[in-house]
Amino acid sequence: MSVLDQIETAASPEGARAYHYGVMARAIDAVDRLGPGARLDDLAREVNMSPAHFQRLFSEWAGVSPKRLQQYLALGHAKALLRDRFTTLAAAHATGLSGGGRLHDLFLRWEAMSPGDWARAGEGLTVRWGWFDSPFGPALVTGTDRGICGIAFSAEAGPDAAFADLSGRWPMARFVEEPDTLRPWADAAFGAVPDRAPLFVIGAPFQIKVWEALMRIPSGHVTTYSEIAEAIGHPRAVRAVGTAVGRNPVSFLIPCHRALRKSGGLGGYHWGLPVKRAILAWESARAEAAEPA
Repeated sequence: MSVLDQIETAASPEGARAYHYGVMARAIDAVDRLGPGARLDDLAREVNMSPAHFQRLFSEWAGVSPKRLQQYLALGHAKALLRDRFTTLAAAHATGLSGGGRLHDLFLRWEAMSPGDWARAGEGLTVRWGWFDSPFGPALVTGTDRGICGIAFSAEAGPDAAFADLSGRWPMARFVEEPDTLRPWADAAFGAVPDRAPLFVIGAPFQIKVWEALMRIPSGHVTTYSEIAEAIGHPRAVRAVGTAVGRNPVSFLIPCHRALRKSGGLGGYHWGLPVKRAILAWESARAEAAEPA
């Protein structure tokens, strides 16, 4: 795609956010290759833009300068988050921090399913789906009458893999493409300040506990898999916690991206580590901007 084509694509409101993330994804790759000390001119050249245009897009997407976001994108920022913004789940819950983050005012409705419902794997259920722009590239959103049941990012995995993953969680359900029905929930989820959206998920009791713990991590903060294991009363189940985090069906709203290794390493991410790094940077920038000067 030429620079002119890119600019024309970005000019349409529906393509703007996907375009911005596309630029960001290439910039992330450039930071990986050139190192966090790369100059603005070097990064702009990597994405075939003038430095001024590149800086403007950066700032529109992240809310901070390219130089500041480079720091957020560096692996060292994960360690800094653990050092400076790390909040244990027990402390977050005790102090009410779980309700203070932007994403943690979500109305979360867990619908308990009987073993029989689980065994039917969605039989008789209608699941609507649609593609939407998000700050992190194209997002597949699925939902029932009761709420969002899946969010997948396809920038790294690809659209076919994203759809196969979410639809495979409800193998007996009827899937219907109805983006207009889901749009209010998607708009709430991916707005500048993510708003309330009902969630409808299926999972084993252990998985549900892990996902509830993830919901208690404030935006702009992170935790570790071992802290989650402690918080849910299974301190030795770190590996099982990691598996449950990876099986989270509703990316971003149930913030599995906020779980890191003790070392500060990012660990895995179902939809690709570049997306995880971008989400953490995006949230950190907004958390820092919201702090009193």
